[in-house]
Amino acid sequence: MEIRTDTPNAPHHSPAPDVHGFANLVFPVLLVLVSTALLAAVTGLFGWYSEEMYEISFVLGVAVIAAVGATAWLRFAVRREVAEVQQATDNRLGSIIDTAMDAIITMDEAHNIVLFNVAAEKVFGRQRESVIGEKLEILLPHRYRAAHQGHIHQFGATGVSSRRMGDKTVLTGLRANGEEFPIDASISQHGEPGNKLFTVILRDISLRLQTEQELRQSREEIRELASASQTAREQERSRVARELHDEIGGALTALKMDTAWISERLPQSEAILNEKLSSMRKMLDNTVTATRRIASDLRPMMLDDLGLAPATEWLVHDFERRTGIVCELAIALPEIEIPREMATSVFRILQESLTNVTKHARATHAEITLDTEDGMLVLTINDNGRGFDTAGPRVPQSYGLIGMRERVALLGGQIRVNSVSGEGTVVEARIALAQPEHEA
Repeated sequence: MEIRTDTPNAPHHSPAPDVHGFANLVFPVLLVLVSTALLAAVTGLFGWYSEEMYEISFVLGVAVIAAVGATAWLRFAVRREVAEVQQATDNRLGSIIDTAMDAIITMDEAHNIVLFNVAAEKVFGRQRESVIGEKLEILLPHRYRAAHQGHIHQFGATGVSSRRMGDKTVLTGLRANGEEFPIDASISQHGEPGNKLFTVILRDISLRLQTEQELRQSREEIRELASASQTAREQERSRVARELHDEIGGALTALKMDTAWISERLPQSEAILNEKLSSMRKMLDNTVTATRRIASDLRPMMLDDLGLAPATEWLVHDFERRTGIVCELAIALPEIEIPREMATSVFRILQESLTNVTKHARATHAEITLDTEDGMLVLTINDNGRGFDTAGPRVPQSYGLIGMRERVALLGGQIRVNSVSGEGTVVEARIALAQPEHEA
């Protein structure tokens, strides 16, 4: 394809007459005329029916001239039509290039710019006439020019038709006013060595990077808010659990002792009062049990007092007792101090997973392991339930998995949920034991 260096919107002129076409017509005509004249002269000298030969030569000459002329005019017409089609194609291509949303720049092997579309004018703030014939480096910051030339030469030697530029970094362009801006670009090459052209298609991604930065900042703020919210919630749970255990639990225990004291001093003849006291003691026993259960659900005291391993054992055994689901627990934690936030998150993930096993899995057996591997704390819950489609839509008002993922993410860990319908579910959480100071 011919690369035009003029503006695509320049007035269109019809192609110039084909000089070679006229030459192809004139030279055969002259040759036939001369040959006819010579033939007539020769026949006249020898007396060979000169009049007949003139007529024959004239007819043959006319026939040859007509044939040659028709051929020449046909070739001329075909070439003219091809030229007009080529011109129309070039015009359409120029229009397409100039209406493209992305900047398109073509350069030769010497890095001279030979095409610069309207979008490129807007992106770089330069007019087409001012850059055609200039080196591509005028569109790049000085510190990148040498390296960029080397990359272009290297790309030209690979023979690859096209590729994305800057796979591992963000490229930078230079506007006419000296402003630098980030770009996303791809490059292609076509032609033969010595006559090769390179085309770069690029776009200004300043707005995209700004939006991504704002999105990252927003996500970070949301994570900080979620972390603070979880910390506050756990603190409040711990406070309420302590008050239930210490204040209400203590008061209920005192009431039990008082009812026992009264019962011992009531005469046996007071059957109604004794029956009422017995009912009160049973109610107090049930209330104490419920209070302890509520306090443990809010925040098991042993998680703070004894640590993660005993709290895990209590949770699994209590789950097995309440649901009848057989559980196998394996704990292999070294003698290390696990940060409070990490212990809380692991405990809550296990608690939520066991709740899911009860509500959704319909399992009869579950295996729970708590171990360390390569500096990571690893919690695994494997059940034999009905499983589910992990790629399917989330159940409305179901936030269990979201909460688990968020807890792990706040500690810089990862959680993996593998499940197949009819084959159970495996939940694996991995959290680095060495936490950054601001997260410890």
